[in-house]
Amino acid sequence: MKKWYAVIGDPVAQSMSPLMHEAWFRENGIDASYIPIHVKPDHLADAVAGLKRLGCSGWNVTVPHKSAIIPFLDQIDEEARRMNAVNTVKVLEDGTLIGTNTDGRGFVRSLQEIGANPESVGELLIIGAGGAAAGISFALESADYGPITITNRTVEKARQLSESLPGSSALPLEEAQMAIGTFGLIVQTTSVGMNFAQSGFPLDPSGISEGATVADIIYNPMETEFLRCAREVGGKTMNGIGMFVHQGALAFELWTGIYPDTKKMIQSITTQLGGK
Repeated sequence: MKKWYAVIGDPVAQSMSPLMHEAWFRENGIDASYIPIHVKPDHLADAVAGLKRLGCSGWNVTVPHKSAIIPFLDQIDEEARRMNAVNTVKVLEDGTLIGTNTDGRGFVRSLQEIGANPESVGELLIIGAGGAAAGISFALESADYGPITITNRTVEKARQLSESLPGSSALPLEEAQMAIGTFGLIVQTTSVGMNFAQSGFPLDPSGISEGATVADIIYNPMETEFLRCAREVGGKTMNGIGMFVHQGALAFELWTGIYPDTKKMIQSITTQLGGK
């Protein structure tokens, strides 16, 4: 019987996950489909039950359901537990629902793909202390990046996150700004700059050291104002397309046992978004 997979969210029409996974199914000769499903927050419990009842083999979870879905799953792994967020659900043959989170590992793989390894980047700064920052921080720690410094508009949130990461520290934005030139890797995880709706940036990257790797997990626009400024002063910049593709590839591998062609997909999405 043909398998089917899905992504649930509110909104979900903008998701590029169906395009990505459908292409990977074709490339790997897998008879399966992947569809977007719009799920309002107050319908989440019914949606999870319906997906299971209708034989969905697995699904991705996007905003605003990443934490809210946890009580409706049978198990979550350690990564999802530490992040208190699930972005991928696998359905076992007996119907057991297992949640994981591939966002952080997807970011690490995208870093490694451009040659930004722990020994080459040295000290790193995470801007933001929300769910994305937590996932990325945990994954970077697990991959031996560091030491990690976290900064956030509300410094208490940065301290709370740093306390869960051995060897990490927190700084107020003002102090992080003064020290910005000491970091070899800077990761912008806030929503500032998304969809051209906001301008500016939480920290001014003009003071980064030449050759520092500067990443923004946003990919629409492909070059945020933060990345543009970093590039103009000699930073090696990376947008969020690689993270998006690799987190999806990790989900695909969880469902099918196959890690798909990510380089081809990154190029495809870059082209569709107007890049080269």
